[in-house]
Amino acid sequence: MEQDYKKPIAIVTGSAGLIGSQAVKFLHEKDYRIIGIDNDMRSYFFGDEASTKPNNDALVNDYPDYEPNNIDIRNYEELRNLFSHHGENIKLIIHTAAQPSHDWAAKEPLTDFSVNATGTVNLLECTRLNCPDATFIFTSTNKVYGDQPNNLILAETDWRYEYLDPGFNPGSVDETMSIDQCKHSVFGASKVAADIMCQEYARYWNMNIGIFRGGCLTGPDHAGAELHGFLSYLIKCMVSGKPYTIFGYKGKQVRDNIHSWDLVNMFWEYHKDPKPGEVYNAGGGRGNDTSILEAIYKVNELQKIDGNDIWKNFTVSEEARSGDHQWYISDLKKFKEHYPSWEITISLDEIIKQIYESEKSKIHNRSNSIH
Repeated sequence: MEQDYKKPIAIVTGSAGLIGSQAVKFLHEKDYRIIGIDNDMRSYFFGDEASTKPNNDALVNDYPDYEPNNIDIRNYEELRNLFSHHGENIKLIIHTAAQPSHDWAAKEPLTDFSVNATGTVNLLECTRLNCPDATFIFTSTNKVYGDQPNNLILAETDWRYEYLDPGFNPGSVDETMSIDQCKHSVFGASKVAADIMCQEYARYWNMNIGIFRGGCLTGPDHAGAELHGFLSYLIKCMVSGKPYTIFGYKGKQVRDNIHSWDLVNMFWEYHKDPKPGEVYNAGGGRGNDTSILEAIYKVNELQKIDGNDIWKNFTVSEEARSGDHQWYISDLKKFKEHYPSWEITISLDEIIKQIYESEKSKIHNRSNSIH
């Protein structure tokens, strides 16, 4: 099929990753021509099992308006050539490419910073010089708050830690929490640098840049690994029978989870009415939150339906990951006030079911290929 070069152009970095590939599918439905940037560094970070190449191949096969580019976002010259070639036809940039792991960042701080911080500035500068009116979406992280959330007063229950605000209502973390004077992890610090630069470009040059501080971003296309993507990796281990290590907090640490489709729809709402420099917490919020123990229980319930034994192949390490959150649930109030038509559409139970079915299908396909 011949591409329609009159269509508006969207550039998606990390286009074969979880959020990037969801953005490609979403924007294809919106009649955009999508220029993907992805050099499969995820396989370098986490090994061949986490490679995004299968995702990229599927996108090329299924979406004729998707054009992949094997470009490293640290290479300013290659980015500049791409952006200058398309110029003001570029209407949207969704920047999802990143080194996403606490633990990995500590092994190679220079690589982590060059990808997360320098790569982001490269993209901002290319946007400013070639398509300054475009919308620029940056997928930041809740790790920019460092370990500040661990200063919240938490109660311990049988299954989780819980935070109640001073009015004894179920609390959550909003965008007013300080990102200063705390321990971030090396990864969190590199994302802080990128987050602040995005805000600065927006304010200094009045660019349409939105910063989205993600909680746990997930879905059936997530290539979860031990060092990143807890829900996806946990379910992968449970379905395959592999052992799983819980790092600290007795497995009662809490995260909110947002499906990749709901997150990309947030991006779309912002793109339709951009507010330069705004920062939004972007997670599943209350209702899409779970502790690790609760997630194990939910997956075990699915396995029981399939007639399988309850999975207990996990160990709990007393030592938590450095700078990790004991409890975090995103407050979505600000985004909902700015964009009242947006809401969470995919529940935590449905997310878990989708990932579970996806992992079962992968095992089935591998088994068939062997026989």
